[in-house]
Amino acid sequence: MWRRVVTLAGIIGLAFPLWSAETVLAGRVVNDNGTPVARARILLTSCASSVLLEAITDPTGTFIMHLETPGEYTISAESHGHFQLRERPLRLVAGVNEISLVLNQLRESFESIDVIAPAADLDFSKANSEEVLTGTEIMDIPYPTDHSLRNAMRLVPNVVTDSAGGIHINGGAENQVLYTLDDFNITDPLTGRFESRLSVEAVRSLQVSSGGLPAEFGKGSAGAVAVKTPTGDDKFRYSATGFVPGVGDHKGIFLQDWTPRANFSGPFIKGRAWFSESLDAQYFQQIVDGLTKGQDQNSSWRVNNLVSGRVNLTPANILSAGYLADIWTARRTGLSALDPIETTADRRSHQMFLYTKDQMYFSHGALVEVGFAENQTFGREIPQGHGLLLLTPEGERGNYFVDATRRARRAQWMANAFLPSFVGWGTHLVKVGVDLNRLGYRQDAQRTGYENFGADGTLLNRVTFAGSGRFSKSNFEASSFIEDSWKPRPKLLVELGVRQDWDEILRNTTVSPRLGVSWTPRSETTKISASYAIIADATNLEAFTRPLDQYSLLTSFRRDGTISGGPGATLYAFGSARGWATPKYQNWGVSLEQRLPAKLYGRVNYLSRRSQNGFTYVNTLGQIAAPPAEAAQALGATHFDGIFELRNLRRDVFDSVEIMVRQPFGQQYEWMASYTRSRALSNAVLDLSIDQPMSILKNFGRMPWDSPNRFLSWGRLPLPWKDWALAYMAECRDGFPFSIQDEGRQIGTVNGSRYPLFFELNLAVERRFVFRGNRWAGRLGSNNITDHRNPNVVNNNIASPHFLTFYGGQNRTLEFRLRWLGSTEKSP
Repeated sequence: MWRRVVTLAGIIGLAFPLWSAETVLAGRVVNDNGTPVARARILLTSCASSVLLEAITDPTGTFIMHLETPGEYTISAESHGHFQLRERPLRLVAGVNEISLVLNQLRESFESIDVIAPAADLDFSKANSEEVLTGTEIMDIPYPTDHSLRNAMRLVPNVVTDSAGGIHINGGAENQVLYTLDDFNITDPLTGRFESRLSVEAVRSLQVSSGGLPAEFGKGSAGAVAVKTPTGDDKFRYSATGFVPGVGDHKGIFLQDWTPRANFSGPFIKGRAWFSESLDAQYFQQIVDGLTKGQDQNSSWRVNNLVSGRVNLTPANILSAGYLADIWTARRTGLSALDPIETTADRRSHQMFLYTKDQMYFSHGALVEVGFAENQTFGREIPQGHGLLLLTPEGERGNYFVDATRRARRAQWMANAFLPSFVGWGTHLVKVGVDLNRLGYRQDAQRTGYENFGADGTLLNRVTFAGSGRFSKSNFEASSFIEDSWKPRPKLLVELGVRQDWDEILRNTTVSPRLGVSWTPRSETTKISASYAIIADATNLEAFTRPLDQYSLLTSFRRDGTISGGPGATLYAFGSARGWATPKYQNWGVSLEQRLPAKLYGRVNYLSRRSQNGFTYVNTLGQIAAPPAEAAQALGATHFDGIFELRNLRRDVFDSVEIMVRQPFGQQYEWMASYTRSRALSNAVLDLSIDQPMSILKNFGRMPWDSPNRFLSWGRLPLPWKDWALAYMAECRDGFPFSIQDEGRQIGTVNGSRYPLFFELNLAVERRFVFRGNRWAGRLGSNNITDHRNPNVVNNNIASPHFLTFYGGQNRTLEFRLRWLGSTEKSP
């Protein structure tokens, strides 16, 4: 009784000013462990007149609906990540009617009961573009390396993974996206990329936001990725996947991969405290074509564990916490047909990420949350030897030239508040927040060098390194924002926001306005939205460490082996002018969304991104007075070959048009198809650093992940037999671009050539069954079932007799997966 009184106190407070003669439905939506569900869609239908009313819950899970008459109604509720509540009968009387609705968190359905996952539908509570994948969709759709959350992001139409496995959203680099885990920043403190690994079973939902992002999202001009994890409920649940090792038959039988995962969740105290535990172990062994047997293998293993918990201190005070640990060891990384064992490096890394957050709910729909998170990373690169790396037209020889240890850390403090909604020329819901980050980085790196050889085997030049590679760098960031979701009319939403960002390195206060508009015609089957935002990326700590690192010395040779010049020094510097501007992007987005017959959902989305004042290193030698000869001699050089200074000269361009159709049906069955036409250009395509062995002459062109045409479709479909399903994924796109080189120099336009057309079709058949009192799901399928050649390595040296020979890529593979979904016995 006490819980119900506290839960509805805010609703009664909101409805109190209303005349008692008016019929009002005031309610709150929570999930099965009492947590309020924000942005849930409420549908109320009159049994007498079939009039349909709609409402969206606020951050406290509250909604209010004004009705013309009392009577008999049916109510439905749905939210991403939860099962639908469908057409529950409801009798309303004149005055204020209070109700509490419970949505169960979305989990895989096994029993033959009517559990329907929410459809992809119009979301009237936002104006920017958003795509959501549930945890069950991530588990159901077949894709290579299906234990990896990074690979699962390929299922989103505006996300591509490059040849090296990097994630690129809306044409941006990995460090131009804000990645969060349960609302905390989990990007790598040094690189800004998503380096974290966690089990896909530990994911409740993955949300990708694009376009003119609301003011609460900062430091991500290309978008924001929010990973939500489950916290358990009052039922003990457990499952295990991948405990049967995979066997490969390529150049003989071998243990190819083994990815055992286990999950366990349940209550500490029923009705009050819950936990979730996800353990993921991975072993991989790769056989590389083009290398001799015994010299063609590399392997890696990884273990990560995510444990989280939630405690309802009171019905209006929820405390949550989590801890992620990740350990990875990989031998012979970089092994390929052009890069034999001696050129590879052994790598080790580990990560520790912990967080805690306290949410306090107040009357009149107010919410305050405060939290702290810490992210620590460690990386180690160990070459096979300490000789020079030899760059030949036939590939690399010698040893990898970097031996390094790197450590990075971020401490984050956040506080957000949703103020009580109020009326003034419409309804307003205001959110304010503050975010503080302390970042630190330490490095100890030593580099040997590399040599470039011509087609006839003669030495062209040698690059060695000098100076200390040991240093540290820190930064402090402070951000704040205010945002108002204003509804001047029931069918019109205006999102107005402004964000402030400051950091210790740039010492600039950046003000970023945000605007979003969404309009729904009377039919309520169409939504038209537009958004605009100025977004500042996070200051990349890695870019500001290069002047602190080692410098290179280039010595050139004649055909007879004698020195023709050098050594010439190339170094990176901040320059004399330190008045950097803050890099900004202008994002425009326009979207048309439509409900179609048979539960079809269609969307046409346009996105434009333009940068200004982006950071890039530019060779200023020749633009400024050359330093005196004494300065070069002090560095062990005869002259300077290059002095690269950090300048605000980078310009990026991205445009895309996306057409998407999605349809759910039955029990968690659905399909999706999309086509995206896009372009990604920059005048700083390659990120220049001392570790870049190719000399870049012109750095304007297509980004390495540019894919002008991309078709993507996936789905899980029922088969005629009970408990059988067919899952598929199909992707077809233009090959990624690459550059041509000769004697260590770029030839022609950067990224002026392309890999062949990429096509992949994955099919899997799954059956769910009960055996010896336990639930199981067995899957048999094939990745790249057509065995289409999709290379990811190319000989791009014009002097090589094997010039433009392609290597690598995934062959057709047979996949088997057996999942244990727990006991059929009910938990006590």
